[in-house]
Parts: sequence; C-alpha cells; structure tokens
Amino acid sequence: MITAADKRTILIVAALATFLVGFMGSSVNIALPSIGSELEMDAVSLGWVANAYILASSALLLTFGRLSDIHGRKRLFTLGIIVYIITSLSLSFVPSARLLIALRAGQGAGGAMIVSTAVAIVTSIFPVGERGRALGITAAATYLGLSLGPVLGGILTQHFGWRSIFWATVPLGIVAVSLIRIRVKGEWAEARGEKFDAVGSLIYGLSLVAMICGFSLLPQRLGIGLLAAGVSGIFAFVRQQTKARFPLLNVALFKKNRVFAFSNLALLLNYSAAFAVSLLMSLYLQYIKGLSPQDAGLTLVVMPAVQASLSPLAGRLSDRIEPRILASIGMGLITVGLALFSFLSEDTSWGFIIGGLVVVGSGFGLFASPNTNSIMSSVRQRLYGVASATLATMRQVGMMFSVGIAMLVLAVYLGRVEITPQYHPLFLQSTRTAFTIFTILCSVGIFASLARGNTRQKHPSG
Repeated sequence: MITAADKRTILIVAALATFLVGFMGSSVNIALPSIGSELEMDAVSLGWVANAYILASSALLLTFGRLSDIHGRKRLFTLGIIVYIITSLSLSFVPSARLLIALRAGQGAGGAMIVSTAVAIVTSIFPVGERGRALGITAAATYLGLSLGPVLGGILTQHFGWRSIFWATVPLGIVAVSLIRIRVKGEWAEARGEKFDAVGSLIYGLSLVAMICGFSLLPQRLGIGLLAAGVSGIFAFVRQQTKARFPLLNVALFKKNRVFAFSNLALLLNYSAAFAVSLLMSLYLQYIKGLSPQDAGLTLVVMPAVQASLSPLAGRLSDRIEPRILASIGMGLITVGLALFSFLSEDTSWGFIIGGLVVVGSGFGLFASPNTNSIMSSVRQRLYGVASATLATMRQVGMMFSVGIAMLVLAVYLGRVEITPQYHPLFLQSTRTAFTIFTILCSVGIFASLARGNTRQKHPSG
C-alpha cells in the first residue's frame, strides 16, 4: 500500500531529476558563445553541443522505456541520474570540442533513462483524479530548471566560466540518488518476464540517428542519403514491430488509439516549432543586443518562469476540463508568440521581446501538462514505461528537428563562420526565416491537438 508520504517522496525525487534535466538544457544554451570562443567552434558546431545530447537521448528513449517496464522503472531511473552525475563531472574538465560533444551524447543517454521513467513512475502511483496535478508539478519542476538555467548559467559562466555549469549540477544529482536509496521503497515493472526486442531497438536507434544526422547535414548529398536511409529504417522498424511477440513499441497504440496518436503528434509538432526559441534568442540577445551571458539569461528566464507558474494549474484543470481544449489553446498562444519573433530586428524593443517570451511561455504552460495527462491516461498500466518513453521520444525528436531547422537555416545564410558583426544582418535574416517556419509548424499542431477527440470518452488500450 502506497501511503500519502510515499507519494510525496516519489514526487519530490521525480521533480528533482526532471529539474536537473531542464536546468542542464537551458544553462548550456546560454553558455554556447563562451564555449565557442574558448574551443574555437563555429555556429554549426555549437549547434551540435545541443544536438549530441538530444540525438543520443532520442535514439535510446524507447529502449530504456521498455527495459524499465521489464526490469524496473526505479532501477533505470536511478542509473540515469548516476550517469548524469558522472558525465557532468567529466564535462567540467573537457579539453576539446570533439570530446565535449561526445560527453554530451553520454549525458543524453543518462537523460533518456531519467525522462523515460520519471513520468511513468508518477503515473503508476497517482490515480486518475490526482494524476494531472502530479504531472503538472513534475512539468513545473522541468520548467523551473529551464527558468533557473539561463539565470544561474549566465552568472556561473560570467564569473566562474562555462565549465562551472556542469560541476554545479553534481550535488543535486547526489541528493536525488540518496533520496531514492533511502526513502523510495518498492519497484514498478508490470512487464517483468517479457523478452526485450534487441533487434527492434537496434533498427530504431540506428534509423533515428541516420534520419536526424541526415536532416542536420542538408542540403549536402550525404545528408540526403542519411535522411533517406533513416526514413527507410523507420518503415522497416514499424513492419518488424507488427510481427514481434514482445515489441519495443506497440504500433497498435497509434493505429487504434486516436487520443494517444494525435496527442503524440501534437507534442512532436509543438517541440519542433518551439524548442529552438531559447537557442536563437540566446544568440540574438548576445550577438545583436550585446548582452552579457548573465543579462541574456535574466531576459530569457521569463519564458520558462511563466511555464513553471502555469503548469501545475493546467495540470489540475486537466483533471476536470477536457485536456484537448487546454492543450489546443496553448498551441495557439505559442503560434502567436513565434509569429511575433519573425519580425525581430536590431531595433526591436525590450517590451516586444519580453511580451513574445511571455506569450510563448504561457502557451507551453497550458499545453504540456494536459497533453501529458492525455497520453498517459490513454494506455494501460503495463505500458506506462513505453508510453512515457514514446512521449519523451516525440519531445526529444521535436527538439532535434527544431535545432536542426535552426542549424540548417543558419548554414544556408551564414555557412560555417563565426557570428561576427559583419555577419549580423545575415544572422538576423536567418533568425526571422527560422521563426516563420516554426510559426507554420505550430499552426499545424493546433489542428493535430484538436483532432485527438474527447479524451474523457476514451478507455486505456494496449
């Protein structure tokens, strides 16, 4: 019997871990110019500091989600935090750009273990009437990490160097692991005894890597070839999964479960359109507006701070109000904010910038928790790990596409050059183009969100 105290402890641990992941993502973005200056990295290479993490995480999420259902979600969750601690410590001493990118990939593997299990664990212990609130708190912790990342990351970068961002996260990871070992009892593994689909995992991981790497290398021939190979591999994976006795991903969830399918599609489009906002705005504020890393971070904190404040409320509301409505309103607000940023210039006012960040942050806050509640409530308990991993995969692939689109546009306009004053006009033009593309993507996401139908009339499947 899980007591109220047990629920609180587990929720605290899940919140700490998701905070850690959110903090690392946003704090590294604010440090990119400093990293590029010390390690002599161009704009495209800097993009890979973020992309390496997202790529590794995306390729491994389904694998770890399925392994957690079979061998225990707490076990994988704890291992993920330990990997995060080790790679963060190593990154604080990294001597070269290549090793930095490689270690970020290792950190992505640890992040995959965390995010593929945290939501599943919370969903496992909180019943339907309490689930939205709990998921809202977990989402708020992520956004709080995103909020403090630019501020603390900017302060640490400016006064102690960018390496301090990585070692500063180690104590928090140690606290999280200690709480798990001491306070969190029991295990969750409803698929224990089932076999792991290693073949499917390999096909999926390699296909996703090829597809996303190919996308980032467009319009080169190698990029086109890798993209084609990756897409072909995904089709082969889907065919293989329909025949597997114990599939890595239950394809029937997408065929027969409308809520699950369209909620995940909306999530993919949401992150594809909006994740690169912090990356592009960080570069814009520092290169065009001339802000220091600390001041840029203080400006960017507005967006995740609004997200963090609205997520618990949106989560509670999704327990009583149809999640489709809340999530769709959120997508609409994000679309408006992205459209505003497509008009950025050297003379853009601070009120315009802050207003745009508030609108996008409000949209994220209204979208995330209800959409997550919709996805997790649409499947049976034995598939919580896979559902959580699928949700996280859509989020991570969306992040990858978002950064990939931004990198592609920068590469087309700027090439592989450092963003010096002589290239500022081209950088501004590329930024406006990227935000125009993101606006179109997010507007499509509104229709995907509405198309999921009435969540309340659906029953868990799988």
